[in-house]
Amino acid sequence: MRQRTIVCPIIQNNGAYLLCKMASDRGVFPGQWALSGGGMEPGETMEEALRREIREELGERLEITAVKPWAFRDDIRVKTYADGTTEQIYMIYLIFDCLSANRDVTFNEEFQDIAWVTRESLNTLDLNEATRLTFTQKGLL
Repeated sequence: MRQRTIVCPIIQNNGAYLLCKMASDRGVFPGQWALSGGGMEPGETMEEALRREIREELGERLEITAVKPWAFRDDIRVKTYADGTTEQIYMIYLIFDCLSANRDVTFNEEFQDIAWVTRESLNTLDLNEATRLTFTQKGLL
């Protein structure tokens, strides 16, 4: 089984959290709302990987002004690829609290939508299991 270290930002701006609706045909949580993030590459520090993933997935214009490590955990997930193949992966999640100066997001093909969501609205979305656990552990659900 392959192992991946995943950097995952909890991006907040003026009391709202950035969530991404995953593409319905791929990923670990197809069609569900999630935090953005992705795998570290060889030679990257945690923060370098986090900032690269934010740029790749959410665009160059989203300005992250603060990054603070928050928690880590692990689990085993099945990832579905665009061609329909699947793979079981042992994932180590490094989760960061991040503040953004703006809400200027241009998301990539991994997502079908994004939303800035207040704490009160979190329960109205179909959050994936990992994101729901993260917000519960933060005391937001």
